[in-house]
Amino acid sequence: MNPTAIRVEHLSKQYDIGVQRTRYNTLRDRLADGMKSLVRRNSAAGKSHIFQALDNVSFEIKRGEVAGIIGRNGAGKSTLLKILSRITEPTTGQAWIHGRVGSLLEVGTGFHPELTGRENVYLNGAIIGMQRTEIARKFDEIVDFAGVEQFIDTPVKRYSSGMYVRLAFAVAAHLETEIVLVDEVLAVGDAAFQKKCLGTMGQAARSGRTVLFVSHNMAAIENLCTSAILLEGGRVIMQGDSHQVIHHYLERVLPSLVENVPLAQRQDRTGNGKIRLTGFRIEDAHGKKLSAVRSGMEVVFVFGYECRDGEKPQAVDIGFSLSHANEELLTVLYSSYVGQTFCPAKKSGEFRCQVPKFPLAPGRYCVGTRLLAGGEEADWLRNWAGYIEVELGDFYGSGSPGFNGPAPILMSGQWSIQ
Repeated sequence: MNPTAIRVEHLSKQYDIGVQRTRYNTLRDRLADGMKSLVRRNSAAGKSHIFQALDNVSFEIKRGEVAGIIGRNGAGKSTLLKILSRITEPTTGQAWIHGRVGSLLEVGTGFHPELTGRENVYLNGAIIGMQRTEIARKFDEIVDFAGVEQFIDTPVKRYSSGMYVRLAFAVAAHLETEIVLVDEVLAVGDAAFQKKCLGTMGQAARSGRTVLFVSHNMAAIENLCTSAILLEGGRVIMQGDSHQVIHHYLERVLPSLVENVPLAQRQDRTGNGKIRLTGFRIEDAHGKKLSAVRSGMEVVFVFGYECRDGEKPQAVDIGFSLSHANEELLTVLYSSYVGQTFCPAKKSGEFRCQVPKFPLAPGRYCVGTRLLAGGEEADWLRNWAGYIEVELGDFYGSGSPGFNGPAPILMSGQWSIQ
């Protein structure tokens, strides 16, 4: 059985967000803090507010394990890594780290902007307790991985964000540490760099190093990590196999952002009513209802319908739209666009639209829907039928999340050169 690399017991972290801390603890600062405390005690408006970033967190990571930490923004993921990296102290509880730690918590953590890339490599190695000869042995490999040979003797304050993060990751991944802590490194860098990051972390795990990886990229967590920890509200609510933890996160933890609205009772609609929409949901390829989807996965849009008594509508055309919350329309798909209309044989049932590769980038989107029968409007929900939350997925099948910007549409294609 592998020995424990990281053990956390009853770890909690509180922040008093009503108190501003000063960097230097001078006599003037002490007097000022004392006056502020007096004012706070005598003023309701001055009351501080305690924010519980972590709440009684306990878990163990075995040596050689690659574990992912997932959860919504504000769940406590980055706070946990900062405590494990000894950047901040816990309020209560303890954490034991067995081995030297290399951390990459944000772009350029631990880099001095006035020093060159070369000097920062040696500085980071010294900080984690490595000998100069050890750093020198790995130096060429670090620089080659980062792709900054031309600028290695340039102060890093002049680096682009991409150069900065490539070198920072290369240092954390290649210096001889037993444990690597990584927080959202894949959010920066091009596809080739991201692929190298994943490969390097995989190699680190196979060599017996322990990796703790925080990311919103569910595809990267699934591909890289054998286990995962799910944080919600500063608490560990699940730990285990990465696939099971991710599934639980998408199904149970994210709020019900795909709303199964009782459309039959909605009054914000127009149309002749010959056929009306009664429900909306989204399923995966196996018929399981989803609360959120991942870009690139196969999904099925399901719309319940009911025909008015005595009506047998002909040539029914159903469509749905996807829009931003600000009502900016992104796409529309009617069944007639793909050469399909329907003549319902039953009074009630479901229209199902299979989307083999969901093409939207992460975000929250509004779903609208409309029914036409015989070319006439039968039912149109003036407001949204529901919402859909999209998480980052492996749309391209390459491990790359694609363009790291505001573009919502993911487009696939095959490139060639002649």
